[in-house]
Amino acid sequence: MAEQKTYDLIVIGSGPGGYVAAIRASQLGLKTAIVEGADLGGVCLNWGCIPTKALLRSAEVLHLAKEASSFGVNATSATPDLPAMVARSRAIAGQLSSGVSFLMKKHRIDVLRGWARLEAGQPAPRVVIERGKDAGVHQSRFVLLATGARAREAPASGLKAAGGVVWTYREAMTPDILPGRLLVIGSGAIGIEFASFYRTLGSEVTIVEALDRILPVEDAEISAFMTRQFSRQGMRIMTSASVESLTVDETGARAQIRTGETRAPVEADRVILAIGIVGNVEGLGLEALGVRIERTHVIVDDRGRTGVPGLFAIGDLTGGPWLAHKAMHEGVAAVEAMAGLASAHPFETWNIPGCTYSHPQVASVGLTEEAAKAKGRKIRVGRFPFLGNGKAIALGETEGMIKTIFDETTGELLGAHLAGEGVTELIQGFAIARQGELTEAELMATVFPHPTLSEMMHESVLAAYGRPLHI
Repeated sequence: MAEQKTYDLIVIGSGPGGYVAAIRASQLGLKTAIVEGADLGGVCLNWGCIPTKALLRSAEVLHLAKEASSFGVNATSATPDLPAMVARSRAIAGQLSSGVSFLMKKHRIDVLRGWARLEAGQPAPRVVIERGKDAGVHQSRFVLLATGARAREAPASGLKAAGGVVWTYREAMTPDILPGRLLVIGSGAIGIEFASFYRTLGSEVTIVEALDRILPVEDAEISAFMTRQFSRQGMRIMTSASVESLTVDETGARAQIRTGETRAPVEADRVILAIGIVGNVEGLGLEALGVRIERTHVIVDDRGRTGVPGLFAIGDLTGGPWLAHKAMHEGVAAVEAMAGLASAHPFETWNIPGCTYSHPQVASVGLTEEAAKAKGRKIRVGRFPFLGNGKAIALGETEGMIKTIFDETTGELLGAHLAGEGVTELIQGFAIARQGELTEAELMATVFPHPTLSEMMHESVLAAYGRPLHI
């Protein structure tokens, strides 16, 4: 049993939200500890954001190698080495997890190893650590829950990780084989990224989506564009579809897919479940403390307070959007609220960019065209194609578009929706514009460097007001 210690803040969970919150607390002079039972960095650094991007980078290199002749490069062989790709991805995850360990030491944050639960205490619940070398009971002024979430399963429909054939994101990142036939159930960012990765490596991919279009949180025009792109790449896309049954044995999986009144069998060597996530609320003792939980997510106010004195929660545990950068932002906001800073800001989700790292990429921020109209806004919409941009042509990446939506009366930038090469980097420019409350006038007057992909951002704004220069 470890020595009982007292802190100003104990953070439970070391994902992006948790470790960033711990660092900010240390910067503010709070004696801080972070509890982790697995690898530092949480799912994002070890099994999510970063290692998936490493795999997708490998797929991008493979794609470029296959297209090398169009760039005047003689590449005689371009074949995937899946074990090497996975090894690179795991090495990068390990490097970043070690980086978090370094940051904890740099900021004098204690790392308590084990699994935590809470019990009633003052001024905040006590943290009981079990099943680890730092097992014991620890007290603090504040406790911050950052336990994240995990892949959703639906066992009643057969949609659960099974026998090495049905994968969640975790198994999909460390595959035992390159599946000849892959069934992806769900077409949000996770499902689409894995579909894109395995299709580039040569798998026959079928995507099943319950709603009427893939990437359903994106602007409908972007969803339609991506459907065309993936179909051209050879993916089979089934929308407004449900999995009536899924059976698995050592040879693979057989699914019965219903679309309207029709049913179609789909056979696959492997299946990826990407049907959402559930919050990690079990085993923490939250119910006994009176913490409100709805649909596996902890309910908090606009500073992360749970209603239990001294207990805060952030990130995926508290609901969507389920994004690492949202968790980091909330972690800082919650800690600054604990510290009583006059500048402490509330949790807000109106200006959080979303990114999908497929090929092509997708990125967006703000309202879709449909949502803006539903709010009764009179709008102006600008569009600019990659084909009209010199840098995109030079890169050989002419499939894409940038779409901007403005309030016709005020010039407010309501939303931006992008698809194509590099758009996950471009989107932050629109997020800054929205945060700074820039109107179309300031964006039009801004000088964009040439030749860059960012020029299309300018052109899209100009197009919304009938002034594009290159189309």
